Amino acid sequence: MNDLIVRIADDHDIDNIAGLFDLYRQFYGQESDCVLAYEFIKNRIEREEFVVFLAMEKGVSIGFCQLYPSFCSVDAMPIYILYDLYVKPEYRKHGVARKLMLAAEEHAIKSGKKRLELSTAKNNHSAQKLYESLGWVKDEVFLCYSRDVKG
Repeated sequence: MNDLIVRIADDHDIDNIAGLFDLYRQFYGQESDCVLAYEFIKNRIEREEFVVFLAMEKGVSIGFCQLYPSFCSVDAMPIYILYDLYVKPEYRKHGVARKLMLAAEEHAIKSGKKRLELSTAKNNHSAQKLYESLGWVKDEVFLCYSRDVKG
């Protein structure tokens, strides 16, 4: 992938990111909803609620990575949560996800964040292999819980 470009997306990229975001949601078992995907991405970008990296190959959008700002109370430091990482299936195993992850890490360092955090599906072994190859460490101390509070 000699023509691979990874950059921070802006409001001109909403359509491209939204299309990828819809595919990402389908990967996790959601029905396609292009309007929902577009509105979600548009609102996040307009409100500057996240940082999203876009991977492009020869002008085609092929992947993205989203960082949400948060804080670690114990360290009293800002962090990023790497919540979404997606590469179109036909572009996987070519270093795209790796390049997105490295761009996210570089941005976190430049932004003065203490660390990056992420969670992944227990059966997403290819992603786990990538994360560990980049120095990410599996949390063996804490369990994660969630509770839906709206509809």
